Amino acid sequence: MKRPKKAIKRFKARDLILTAAMAATGIAVKAVFSPFVRLISAPLLIPGGALAGGLYMMWLIMAAGLTGKRGAASLAGLIQALLVIAAGAGGSHGLLSLVSYTLPGLAADAVFLLMRRRATDLPGCVVSCSAANLCGTVAVNLIFFRLPLIPLLLGLTAAAFSGGTGGVLAWHLLRALRRFDIIAEN
Repeated sequence: MKRPKKAIKRFKARDLILTAAMAATGIAVKAVFSPFVRLISAPLLIPGGALAGGLYMMWLIMAAGLTGKRGAASLAGLIQALLVIAAGAGGSHGLLSLVSYTLPGLAADAVFLLMRRRATDLPGCVVSCSAANLCGTVAVNLIFFRLPLIPLLLGLTAAAFSGGTGGVLAWHLLRALRRFDIIAEN
């Protein structure tokens, strides 16, 4: 296993800045959309993050796509956790945020690795973003909600669909950035 200091050296300053920017964007998107999503999700007994998580998790995929580095989604998730803990932002679960925000990034990176894909192709983005949102939904459920089976299954279904949608959005955005030579092909 790589030591953290050695693993972080793989990232150039540009990569770290882009990863932090994507992490912060994910937190900002979550803060803006969460109140609206709760209007729909609360009556269905589904956590709002399961329903709209694709919009939050796509920024983990964007970090992986912008940097082209393995582990970028995990690093973005860790940065998100540290941001919400430090800022006391909505969605902060105290120190448990380290688990609920970092695990989705680890899941996305694991899927990229297992599928031998990167954030340059549609299947990799869709499955990784779905896995991130499913992982986040399961983590939050185990830590806080402990939903009964039927609402949990509804939430997981919403998480898979929302995550897939976020993966499609991330792929299209990354593709457009490459097409206009804003970012290089990884």
